[in-house]
Amino acid sequence: MATRVPVIDIGPFDRSEADRRHVARAVEQACRDLGFLVVVGHGVPEELLDGGHAAARAFFDLELETKRKYEPAPGTFLGYRGIGSEGLSSSRDEDAPVDLKESFTIGRIDTSDDPYFTSPQGRMWFQPNVWPAEAAALRERWPALYRALDGVAVRLMRIFAAALDLPLGFFDDMIDKSVSALRALNYPELTKRTLPGQLRAGAHTDYGSLTLVSMQDAPGGLEVHRGGDDWEAVSAPSGALVVNIADLMQQWTNDVWRSTLHRVALPPPDARGTRRQSLAFFHQPNYDAEIAPIPACCAPDRPARYARTTSGEHFLMKLTKAGTVTSS
Repeated sequence: MATRVPVIDIGPFDRSEADRRHVARAVEQACRDLGFLVVVGHGVPEELLDGGHAAARAFFDLELETKRKYEPAPGTFLGYRGIGSEGLSSSRDEDAPVDLKESFTIGRIDTSDDPYFTSPQGRMWFQPNVWPAEAAALRERWPALYRALDGVAVRLMRIFAAALDLPLGFFDDMIDKSVSALRALNYPELTKRTLPGQLRAGAHTDYGSLTLVSMQDAPGGLEVHRGGDDWEAVSAPSGALVVNIADLMQQWTNDVWRSTLHRVALPPPDARGTRRQSLAFFHQPNYDAEIAPIPACCAPDRPARYARTTSGEHFLMKLTKAGTVTSS
């Protein structure tokens, strides 16, 4: 099925008031209708994305024994996780087989000696990044990529504020010390029979405010839930970023916007060349950011549907259910 996910050029947002309104309206419609959009004009050079993909692929091409040297320590979530180590459907309390993917994750690049980062609570969230010596390109290329994608996320949060008729800086002080992560996901060729109901990534919603995805195309890819049994394949032009609304934005907007169920499907049984890779930037607000329905999204006939939580509380709950972190 051809994708109907809208492609939106966010480049004009800062050009004029009319352009700002036009971009904000298009984004608001996409967030309300589907919770997925594809953005161009985001400003991240394509060569930076390509270099990030190449560095990740070089790491995944290493021997498993080498990659496993960089598995997370108990209680942490940065580094390498092997095939079958995570089941995203479990984050929704569903009993499903583990996912057929492996991943490598880094966290925030820029910190300081501010107690927000160095306190016991801060150290729990801002863990040292793991840089494999055998894949030096990760350390060379990924910091710049992380900063560039974080810049896109910050800009999108300002576009979201405009789309919700809020001050442009409404979210600024809730995301200026974000707990965001950059993750490479490798979906290898399938060499064994899969279990019933097993997928490359099980059906799930994302946990934070928004997700940015750079995809390398191959059979068996990202699908968004349209309702019932209807799943729609998502594609994107070269250099574009797929954006999806995540749980905290749905809670902030009191279900006006949708954190939509999505998955990564298996390739057709007779397909060849099915190895697939994605780079995903999971934008997660500051760990102490309060998440509660925005008053502008509430009304007498639409009372607040969510109790107060924090970004960190929600994130840790979801990671634990999915098996992404282990207890210390």
